[in-house]
Amino acid sequence: MADFDVDLFVIGAGSGGVRAARIAAGHGAKVAIAEEYRFGGTCVIRGCVPKKLMVYASRFRDEFADAAGFGWQVGETRFDWATLKANRDAEISRLERIYGALLQGSKIATFSERAVIEDANTVRLITSGRTIRAGHILIAVGAHPTMEPPIPGGDLAITSNEVFELEKLPPRILVVGGGYIAVEFAGVFHGLGSRTSLLHRGERLLRGFDEDVREALGKAYAERGIDLRLGVMLERLERRDDCIAVTLSDGQVLETDQVLVATGRRPNTRHLGLEKVGIELDMVGAIPVDGYSRTSVPSISAVGDVTNRANLTPVAIREGHAFADTLFGGKPSLVEHELIPTAVFSTPEIGTVGHGEEAARRLYGDENVIIYKASFRPMKATLSGRSEQVLMKLVVHAETDKVLGVHVVGEHAGEMIQLAGVAVSMGATKTDFDRTVAVHPTAAEELVTMRTPFVTKRPVAVG
Repeated sequence: MADFDVDLFVIGAGSGGVRAARIAAGHGAKVAIAEEYRFGGTCVIRGCVPKKLMVYASRFRDEFADAAGFGWQVGETRFDWATLKANRDAEISRLERIYGALLQGSKIATFSERAVIEDANTVRLITSGRTIRAGHILIAVGAHPTMEPPIPGGDLAITSNEVFELEKLPPRILVVGGGYIAVEFAGVFHGLGSRTSLLHRGERLLRGFDEDVREALGKAYAERGIDLRLGVMLERLERRDDCIAVTLSDGQVLETDQVLVATGRRPNTRHLGLEKVGIELDMVGAIPVDGYSRTSVPSISAVGDVTNRANLTPVAIREGHAFADTLFGGKPSLVEHELIPTAVFSTPEIGTVGHGEEAARRLYGDENVIIYKASFRPMKATLSGRSEQVLMKLVVHAETDKVLGVHVVGEHAGEMIQLAGVAVSMGATKTDFDRTVAVHPTAAEELVTMRTPFVTKRPVAVG
C-alpha cells in the first residue's frame, strides 16, 4: 500500500461502480471514485428510474378509461407534462443525493470530474489535473446512445438522454428502434397522449425475444393505435416550418414534431486512455473481460455496460459486487449471465427468463422441446371491456422436464418474472410448477395450471 494512494479507484459512479466501491470499502479497502456527470449513472439519472416513473404516468390513461366498467365516474381528465417533469426530476435529484450519502457513509473519496487512465496503476483527474495511484482500477463508465447509421438531418433527432429534458409533450412523435428503449418510450408517449409512430427496420419488435412475445406486443401496440412502421428505415430528416419531415426508405414522408432515435448504445471507452496500457477494444468498442471482470491488464477490471456482456442494471450491480468480493473479500465470485430475468416496461408489460422457444429448439432439437402456452382475457377486462390479451408461455425440456424458459405478456409481468426467475435459476421442472398450488384468482396462476402441451409448427422469424 506504500506505493499507492488507494487500494481501488473506480471510474464511473453508476450502479456497478458504486456497488463495487461500497463492497470493497466494506472489506476494508481504501477506495476512491470519480464521476464526470451525476452520481447514480444512467439507470438512476436518465434511464430505468425516470423512465419507469414516466411509464406509471402513461398508464393512468387506461385506468381512467377502465374505471367506468367498475362503476366509477371519473369525469374530464387532463395531463400536465410540466408537473410530471418537475416531480420526476425532484425524485431523481433525491436519489442522486442518496448515492452520494451512501459513498460518504462508506468513507469513499469522491471526485465530481472525469478520470482517465495514465498507466496500469494511475488515473488522472481532468479538471484538477491531480493524479492518483491505485492498487487496482475498475472501469464502470457505462455506455451512451447512438444514432446509427448516420443520416442527413440526424441532428434534428434526440436520443434517450435528451428525452428527459423535453420541456413539453410533443403532439406527434416518431420513435425509431425495436429494442427495449424504443418500445418502452413508444408506449409512454402514446399513453400520455402523443400521436405516436414506431419505426423499426425489422419485421417484428424486440429481436432476440420469444416469437410469441414479439407477435403479442406488435399486435397489442397496433390495436392501441400506435402507428407501426416495420421493415423500413430512416432516409433523412428535414425541418419544415413547425415540424420535422421524415423520409422513409419506402418513399413515404411523415410529418412529426419530434424524432426519438433509440437504435443502440455504445460503450463510453473513447479517450479513456486504454491504449496507454494496451487494452484492445472489441468491434463495438467494449472492453473484453474474463468471468471475473478482469481485463488483459492484471490491475485493471471492468464491469457493466462498458463490457457489453448483458447490458442491464442488476447485472452491473452483480458484477460490481462479485468483483469486490473476489479481489478484496477473499471470495472468488463468477456472475451467471445465462439465466437473467428481465422486464420490458411496454404497455402491455413483458417479463421473460431463460430460453425462448426458437432458441430452445436450436439448442436441444424439436423433439426435446415441449411448449405450454395460454392466451386469455384477464379478469379485469371482463368489466372494463378492454380486449387486450395476456400471454403465458413455458418452454420445457422433454427429457429432463426442466423449465428452460418462462415468458409473460400482460399487466405486472415484471413482478411475476422476478419470482419465476428464482424457480428457473434453481432448475425447477414442469412437475415442480404443476405441484405448486395456484393463487386464485390471478393471471399468474396460469403458470402452474397449464397441463396440455401446445403443438406448433411455425417457421422461425428473421429480423
